[in-house]
Amino acid sequence: MAWRAAPLRTAAAQLLRSRGIASCIDPSAGLTEEQKEFQKVALDFAAKEMAPHMAEWDEKEIFPVETMRKAAQLGFGGIYVKPDVGGSGLSRLDTSIIFEALSTGCTSTTAYMSIHNMCAWMIDTFGSEEQRHRFCPSLCSMERFASYCLTEPGSGSDAASLLTSAKRKGDTYVLNGSKAFISGGGDTDVYVVMCRTGGLGPKGISCVVLEKGTPGLSFGKKEKKVGWNSQPTRAVIFEDCVVPVGNRLGAEGQGFNIAMKGLNGGRINIGKGDSREKGELTLLTACISFMFTLYSHFLPPASCSLGAAHACVLLAQEHLTVRKQFGEPLANNQYLQFGLAEMATRLVAARLMVRNAARALQEGREDAAVLCSMAKLFATDACFEICNQALQMHGGYGYLKDYAVQQFVRDIRVHQILEGKGRCY
Repeated sequence: MAWRAAPLRTAAAQLLRSRGIASCIDPSAGLTEEQKEFQKVALDFAAKEMAPHMAEWDEKEIFPVETMRKAAQLGFGGIYVKPDVGGSGLSRLDTSIIFEALSTGCTSTTAYMSIHNMCAWMIDTFGSEEQRHRFCPSLCSMERFASYCLTEPGSGSDAASLLTSAKRKGDTYVLNGSKAFISGGGDTDVYVVMCRTGGLGPKGISCVVLEKGTPGLSFGKKEKKVGWNSQPTRAVIFEDCVVPVGNRLGAEGQGFNIAMKGLNGGRINIGKGDSREKGELTLLTACISFMFTLYSHFLPPASCSLGAAHACVLLAQEHLTVRKQFGEPLANNQYLQFGLAEMATRLVAARLMVRNAARALQEGREDAAVLCSMAKLFATDACFEICNQALQMHGGYGYLKDYAVQQFVRDIRVHQILEGKGRCY
């Protein structure tokens, strides 16, 4: 293994110098000056407004509404929403950079903000002009908050089998059913809901927007979670819930397409059909496309994972430098040096994959689906390993809630499960 030890030794020596580690894993490397500017704004906000409160939000399960509204004043409430309805109009790569930076301050809160941003983007992209101007301005300012409602108790990976029904009755739909694991559920104001307006399969799914207070809309108990405690999670329940047809995004039967594009974080063309039904979404094509999408295809969790991993590498480096055993700093231990070097290597590799996928997504390239899938799968796995190893390097201290590393581990774990997991459950 001599061939492996030499580069590890070189990397470890550089990383254990405080300036060395900062330059080796520098998240601003390769960015434009403009991107560096809003990255710095996000990093400063994370350090001053989020990190000091991260532990309290977690322990007391506080949904930090006012802090998120401060973030919205910086343009982070509708990052890739069009400017005419209050959005910042930035690219997918810009969005990834911002979410990564904010996650260094609180991964759980940033993850919710990414979901909120997705809901605003879906309304902006698929809604009518009236819907865009009715919903998006207050979402972009975070005067109101949004939740995305797709998952059901009986449909996780197999999202196309959802059962929540929406029966047409004049100019309204009557919804019945329930959604599970909804981030923000009960505390948020706007719900983007996938429901069945037609027959079985993906072509029977439509998308409607509900507002809190709608008769027949209720919520389950607040779930007790391992992490993500700064955002509430509840079931969303519909019992003869009446929604105007004017709240539907797109046409009937387009909900599956909308849902998938939301999860993709961008453009995935699933509507080409085949020789039997040209121009239509066949059941087989849709199911294959959707499962491919759910197999690791949503960039915000990957971006949030990068921020957590970056913070944990720095925490580990600091702890190894300060902590002494056997009369010398742990930083002098070659095994730990090599471990830190491997953590930094995985972080940089994951970041490159995520940003490359974000560029492909923004450009609408044909390989975007594959690259996003690779990035989500690799980054969420690699970044959890980084955070977990950082905790291990802290020893028993890493298991104490006084140390931030344990919270990053708990918050990042779910990123391997949600928005496209590596396995079906």
